Amino acid sequence: MTIAPASPAPTPAPTVTPAASAAALGRRPDALLLDFGGVLLTTSKRPGGLEEMSRHVADVLARAGHHRSPAELAEVLQGGKKALKDWKNAASRRLEPAELDHRTIWREFYGSPLTPAEREVLAGSAGTLQHVITRTLTDHAVRPGVRELLALARELGVPVGVVSNAHSGRAHREIMDETGLAPFVAVQVYSDEVGIRKPNPGIIELAARALGTTAERSWYVGDTFDRDVAAGRRARAGAVVLTRDHHTDRPPFAVADTPDADLPDPRGLVDLLRATVVVPAGPDGVDAGPGAGRRGALLLDHGGVIAVSRPDGSVRRSFAESFAARLTAAGYPTGTDEALDVLEHARAAHKAWKADHEQGRSSDSDSVTEIDASTFWVDLVGPTLDHHGPGVLAWLRAEAHPLMVGYARTKSVPTVRPGVRDLLLAARERGVPVAIVSNTVCGRAVREELVESGLDDLVGAHVYSDELGRRKPDPTTVHTALTALDADASASVFVGDKPQRDVAAARAAGVGTVVLLRGGSTDDATLDALAPDGPTTPDHVLAGPADVVGLLGAHVTG
Repeated sequence: MTIAPASPAPTPAPTVTPAASAAALGRRPDALLLDFGGVLLTTSKRPGGLEEMSRHVADVLARAGHHRSPAELAEVLQGGKKALKDWKNAASRRLEPAELDHRTIWREFYGSPLTPAEREVLAGSAGTLQHVITRTLTDHAVRPGVRELLALARELGVPVGVVSNAHSGRAHREIMDETGLAPFVAVQVYSDEVGIRKPNPGIIELAARALGTTAERSWYVGDTFDRDVAAGRRARAGAVVLTRDHHTDRPPFAVADTPDADLPDPRGLVDLLRATVVVPAGPDGVDAGPGAGRRGALLLDHGGVIAVSRPDGSVRRSFAESFAARLTAAGYPTGTDEALDVLEHARAAHKAWKADHEQGRSSDSDSVTEIDASTFWVDLVGPTLDHHGPGVLAWLRAEAHPLMVGYARTKSVPTVRPGVRDLLLAARERGVPVAIVSNTVCGRAVREELVESGLDDLVGAHVYSDELGRRKPDPTTVHTALTALDADASASVFVGDKPQRDVAAARAAGVGTVVLLRGGSTDDATLDALAPDGPTTPDHVLAGPADVVGLLGAHVTG
C-alpha cells in the first residue's frame, strides 16, 4: 500500500449553484462532515494489486488445506468486485440502506464460486481479509486543499467528522493516521462499523450528534450525487457541497438532488468556510423544524372510528371450514370443529403476544413491533397443528398471506359508523388530506372493506401496522402518515378510540389535537375516568365521527 503525495496546483474558483441560499453557505457550520474518498483523499488502482491479493488469498486457503492457484482466485476476486459494485449501486437507490458485514462480503460476494469449506475459511478471516484487500488494491493521495481546510476548521473552532461508505473502516483509520489527517478529525464514522451506508441519512445524523449538533447545522461534503448529495439532502444538512472526483460524473442513475456548491476539488471549500459568519441557533438551540408552514392533516383509526365490528359465529365457522378443507387437501386431515378450536387458540395467543410487546416499553421512543403473517400462522397457529408433523409448518408459512386475508375478513363483521362519509367529504372540501392509521393483522383486508364501503377514494394515505412492522402506541405509525401527507403534526388532528394506543402514539408524534370517540372499543366509563392532563387523555372525547367536522376549521390549517 502506497500513500501518494498530494500535488500542488492553482486553486480553482468554486461554482455555487443557483439554488444555494446565502443562509446555507454563509452561516458557519457547527460541524464540517467530510467524505473520505473523493474529498479528503483520492484513490487510484494499484498496479499488480489484484495479483498480490490473489496470492494472499491462496495462502490463507492453503493453511486450511485448500489449494487454489492465484490465477483461479484472481478471477474469483474480480467477479466479487463486480458484484459488490453492482450491489453498491443498487443500495444507492434505497432510502435507508444498511451496510454489508465482512462475513457476507467474503462468504457470498467473493467466495460464492468456491467450495463450502473454502467459503467458511474466508468468512472466518473476513475482517482481516477486507483490511488487506483495501490496502492492497488501491493507493490513496491527499486531495489539494485538504490540509488547509482542516487547519482553517481548527482555527475557527469548527469540529470535523469523517462520514464514509467503507468496507474497512479499520483500513481507512490507518490511512488517516499515516497521512497525518487524523489529529484534525474529531470523529470518524464508517459504514461497516455502524451498519448503515449513504444515502441513508442516519449516518450523517449520527456524525452530527457525535459532534454535539444536528445535521441541520452542519455542512456535508461528498463527491457523488447518488450517495453523498442524496444523503445530505435527506438528512437536511445545513449545506451540501460536492467536490468532484473520479465517480462524480458517473452516477448509476439520474439523481434530482443538487448540491449548494459544486467544486472541482476541496480547495474551494477553504474560501467558502473562511467567509462564513456565526449565526446563533433558535431559542431552543435548534432551527425551525421541517413542519413549519405546512398544512395539517386528519388522521383516523379504522376499527372503532371508521367502522365498528362485532363477532359473527357463522362467518367464523365459514372460514374455519375453508381452512380445514385446505389443510386436508394438502395432506393434513382437519375437521371444521378442530379448525375452529385452532383459530380460537390463535386469537388468544395473539392477544397475549400484543400485550407482551406493548408492556416492554420504557419510553415513547421504544418501538412496538407488529406481528407478520408468517409469525402468526407458523408460531401461533402451528403448535396446535404439530401433530401433523413438521410439513404443516412449511404449508402454513407458504399460505400465510392468503390465510391472513381470510382470517381478518371473518374474525368480525364491520359496519361503517354514521357520520364517517360526511367527515371525509368535509375534509376534502376544506383541502385537508386524510390518512388511516390502523393496527391490523391485514392491511389488505382493511383496504377491501374501504373499497366495498365506497370510502377508499376519500382517503389519501394508508398506514397499516402489519405492512409497516410497527403498531400503535409506536409513534412511527403516526409519523409515517404525516410524512405521506407532507403534513405538520402540530396542525393535525388524530381520531382514535383507545387511550393507551391511539392517544399515546399521537402525543408522541407531536399531533396538535387528539380525539377519542365513544362507541368504539373503549367503554364510556373508562373514557370518563381518564385523569385530566394525563399522558393518555385526549383533548376531546366526542360522540361520533360527525362531531369531528367542527374541529377541522379550528385545528387543521389547510
